Amino acid sequence: MRVGFALPQVGSAAGPEALVMVAKRAEDLGFDSLWVLDRILWPVNPRAPYPVGDGSLPVKYKSVLDPLETLTFTAALTRRIALGTSVLNLPWYSPVLLARRLTTLDVLSTGRLRVGFGIGWSPDEYEAAGATWEERGKRADELIQALKKIWTTDPVEFQGKYYRIPKSVIGPKPVQKPHPPIYMAAFTPSALKRVATEANGWFPVGIPLSGVQPMFDGIKGMAKDAGRDPSGLELIVRANVEIHKTAIQKDRFDFTGTPRADCRRYDDSPENRCDRDRH
Repeated sequence: MRVGFALPQVGSAAGPEALVMVAKRAEDLGFDSLWVLDRILWPVNPRAPYPVGDGSLPVKYKSVLDPLETLTFTAALTRRIALGTSVLNLPWYSPVLLARRLTTLDVLSTGRLRVGFGIGWSPDEYEAAGATWEERGKRADELIQALKKIWTTDPVEFQGKYYRIPKSVIGPKPVQKPHPPIYMAAFTPSALKRVATEANGWFPVGIPLSGVQPMFDGIKGMAKDAGRDPSGLELIVRANVEIHKTAIQKDRFDFTGTPRADCRRYDDSPENRCDRDRH
């Protein structure tokens, strides 16, 4: 098992001093990776509930540093540790501009980028980003195809329903070949199929641990049906940790209790990671 850590990117803890301290200490301690999230606003009158807990959006999200700028800053502070997004909401972005930003980060970090993608849940954020809420899953599918085309071909040409790229040379290409590993947060059938056909791994967020392995087995089955090798898919579990001095015996959420109890309970196989969010 490899363990990652969330960077201090949100709330009052966010800032250059905290990023320097956490990034350098995590690398010194041998952590595998550092992660950031993608929130753009805190709606006063939200049109959709937060999909975790009682539906209230945490107050810390009133102030959030940009995920890719935060990782770029962190790349300059570190030499070994991987740098990941957990997750970028794909339909908010243009494929060409997003590809350039991600490629730049992979180049400047000498190949340490890990890309987690999702499609988000907040209509308010979609409106603020100028993105279309309808057909967001289909847009995400096409955007991933465009990203891969940009990362792996020259000249690049793409003609889709939602995105078009005129025949062009787009460089540089990522350090990692054929492209940085792509992980996807997903729980609906269509999104799980997207993981099976397009991603390097699954990034379950907010899914009870008891349901993770059966769903991952289903993803592997779909990957095999699509002609892919299911053994190559990674499972990365994001844990929103609440640490207590004594174990909670019943009626507790996963990763709530004494340190690392749930990580040990989940799986100690070397190909899996337990990425801890302790904001």
